[in-house]
Amino acid sequence: MSDGKMTQTRGGRGAGRRAVNTVMATLTAACAFLGVALLLLILGYIAWQGVSSLSLQFLIDTPKPVGEGGGIGNAIVGTLVLLALASVIGLPVGIAAGVYLSEFGQGWFAGVVRFVADTLTGIPSIVTGVFVYTLIVIPLKQFSALAGGVALGIIMIPIVTRTTEEMLRLVPASLREGALALGAPQWRVTTGVVLPAAASGIATGAMLAVARVSGETAPLLFTAFGSRFFNVYLDQPIASLTVQIFNYAVSPYDEWHAQAWAATLVLMTLILVINVSVRILTRKKF
Repeated sequence: MSDGKMTQTRGGRGAGRRAVNTVMATLTAACAFLGVALLLLILGYIAWQGVSSLSLQFLIDTPKPVGEGGGIGNAIVGTLVLLALASVIGLPVGIAAGVYLSEFGQGWFAGVVRFVADTLTGIPSIVTGVFVYTLIVIPLKQFSALAGGVALGIIMIPIVTRTTEEMLRLVPASLREGALALGAPQWRVTTGVVLPAAASGIATGAMLAVARVSGETAPLLFTAFGSRFFNVYLDQPIASLTVQIFNYAVSPYDEWHAQAWAATLVLMTLILVINVSVRILTRKKF
C-alpha cells in the first residue's frame, strides 16, 4: 500500500473516531441535561404545590384536627433527632469499616465485608424496619425514637462504608509511601495523612447517606411510629416529616393534602441546607 493510501486510511479512521466521539459527547450531555431538567421539574412542582401552605405558624405548630390548621413543628424536631441519632450510630461505624477495607483489609474477611455492605445497600428499607422492630420494639414493648435511629443508622452504614473506601482509594499512593518512608506507623499515616486528604469526599458520602435516610418512611412506621406532640425522649414514639407526609397524603382531606406538599417542601429544603452547609465547611477547612 502506498503512503498516500495509508495516509487516506488513517485520516478516514481519525474522522470516524471524531464523529463517534462527538455523537457520544452529545448523548451524554443530553442525558445530563435531561436528569437536571427532571430534578428541577420535580423540585419546582413541589415548591408550587407546597409554598401556599407555608407559614411561620405551620412550621412551629403541632398537628390539629381538620379545619383547625396545625403544623409540622413536632415533625421537624423529631426528624432532626432521628437524623442526629442515626448519624451517631451509622457514620462512625461506616467510616471505620471503610478505612479498614481501604487501608488494612485483605483476604477473605475483607471480601466478606464488602459483600455484606453491597448486599445491605440493596435490601429494602422496610426489611430493616422489621428487623429493628423485632430487635428493639418487641423487647421494649413500645415504639421509640431509639428504634427509629437504629433503623436509619443501619441503612446508613453500608452507604458510608463503600463511599469511604472509594474516597480513600483515590488518595495517591505516593502520600502513603512518603509518610511511611519518614518512619510513621501505618495507623498514623491513615489518621494523619490519608483521612485528611479524603475528608471532603468522605463528608460528601456521609451527607449522601443522611439524605438517603431522611426520606425513609417504611422503617419508621415499624420503629418510631409517630406522635402528635413535641418529644425528644429516646424511649418514646417520635414524629417525623416522612411519616406525617405519608399520613396526610393518604387522608381524604384536601387541607391535609396541601399540608403534605408543604411538609415535603420543608423536607427537601432541610436536605439541601445540610448538603450545602457541609460542602462549604469542608471546602474551607480542607
